[in-house]
Amino acid sequence: MRRLIPVLAVLPALAAPLLLTAQRQPTGVQHVDVYKESGRYGGWPANHGIWAWGNEILVGFEAGYFKGNQRGHAIDYTRPAEHLLARSLDGGVTWAIERPADLKPPPGALVAGVPAETGGRAVTDSPGGIPFTHPDFVFTARMASIHVGPSRFYYSTDRGKRWQGPFALPDFGQPGIAARTDYLVDGPSTLTIFLTAAKANKKEGRVLAARTTDGGKTWTRLGFVHDEPADSDYGIMPSSVRLSPTSLLTAVRFRRWIEVYRSDDNGASWKHLVRAVPDTGRGNPPSLVRLEDGRLVITYGYRAEPYGIRARISTDEGKTWDDDVVLRSDGGTWDLGYTRTVQRADGKLVTIYYYNVQDTERFIGATIWTP
Repeated sequence: MRRLIPVLAVLPALAAPLLLTAQRQPTGVQHVDVYKESGRYGGWPANHGIWAWGNEILVGFEAGYFKGNQRGHAIDYTRPAEHLLARSLDGGVTWAIERPADLKPPPGALVAGVPAETGGRAVTDSPGGIPFTHPDFVFTARMASIHVGPSRFYYSTDRGKRWQGPFALPDFGQPGIAARTDYLVDGPSTLTIFLTAAKANKKEGRVLAARTTDGGKTWTRLGFVHDEPADSDYGIMPSSVRLSPTSLLTAVRFRRWIEVYRSDDNGASWKHLVRAVPDTGRGNPPSLVRLEDGRLVITYGYRAEPYGIRARISTDEGKTWDDDVVLRSDGGTWDLGYTRTVQRADGKLVTIYYYNVQDTERFIGATIWTP
């Protein structure tokens, strides 16, 4: 969830050239604040998930307490954080904050080292029968430790107003699973999920695909998306799209860049396609979306100067990627990013992230733009 370690090695299998490219400015850009409170730390929407129904958009995030002048993330690790939702009914222009009691972490949980507010329910086994194709269905996967979990999931059939869970996710025979929200609905009882497994040394991580065909009662591991990274590296936080009934594409965060992988047997095996985003100074996860016209867009936080939010676009199913689209470049420090992006009914994109301008409180922002 939060790692700030300089790159020490490049995996031979991923040794694509790190070419810095030109930049371009997007059109029709509008920045809005989603959540911004003095003294608070809004963070990491990529961990929680985003969902959309036309111009209704729902996004999850964490709201802790700001604590500056310390190494690493400027969040107070001694005070409990809230797990919140923000909802927009006008395509991301205005937002209302929701505090669902159903999404509180389990009792005693530390989420990436941050204590959670009290009142959460204990984790249980899923009974199955979850209606994945319900028109108002949403699903979120959460973790405790960023290395070994354990991990759990919740679901809703009323657009996130009420949630069922938490239900346990298996470890799939791995040292642990650190789940964030990345899934594809494949049928009424079938859902494909992408997860980060701990490496043999019980550190993050290695991405795998898994699937349930009985409405979330049981899960089967499919293929590992990539080889296990060296001890000095990791592959974590996938973001995935379906290209066809049998073809999947996922973007994976490595320590300082983003790689793209493709499966043409519905997740059983994977091949490295391309390095979509070269060295960005410090790692940041991708948000991969497929547009109505077939183009692919990756958005991500840019943690080198000038700090900000960027995007890249592919017109050939991820084989090549255009120059950086600079959505913002006014960040105050590297402590930003973790984007999630959806497409509105009018074709514009809404990219949501956590951000800071002058190294003060971290807030949740949104950029509305035309790809």
